[in-house]
Amino acid sequence: MIDLKNIEKYRENNRIEAKKSLGGLPKSIWETYSAFANTLGGIILLGVVEESDKTFRAIDLPSPEKLVKEFWDSVNNPNKASVNLLTDKNVRIESVEGKRIVVIEVPRAQRYYKPVYVDGNPVSGTYRRSGEGDYHCSEEELKAMYRDASVKTQDMLVVEEMDSKAFCADSIKS
Repeated sequence: MIDLKNIEKYRENNRIEAKKSLGGLPKSIWETYSAFANTLGGIILLGVVEESDKTFRAIDLPSPEKLVKEFWDSVNNPNKASVNLLTDKNVRIESVEGKRIVVIEVPRAQRYYKPVYVDGNPVSGTYRRSGEGDYHCSEEELKAMYRDASVKTQDMLVVEEMDSKAFCADSIKS
């Protein structure tokens, strides 16, 4: 959780993204939603600007309720997001120094929901978070997510043609 009273102490990183959002819901929010869901999760702050020194500053959103409604309408649309991972507690309007902002906490997706993609296309709409950027997933990353999403993961499979010599005797003893 982020301490909104000290918002100026935070910087964009692999778990925090700030978006000004004065013109409505930014299109890039969906890349960030996908990226956070496919990596470690994270927080999207709408109504927060990143200053030239990289510090955050809240600005007063004229209609945060409208942004929240637009966000919910979109995240529940399967043509926009492959899955909605959020509950009401994940999206809220907060006050920072008397200015209203929107806080969206995106959890890390469970393996069976991955890949979390946007715009109806897993190849072009699946992102991952690295540092302070959202990046398209490679074909190999996408294949790994699909493989790991199966009901039985690779480490659940029984290998029938293996005897006890394949295991480390010291590990078994301990």
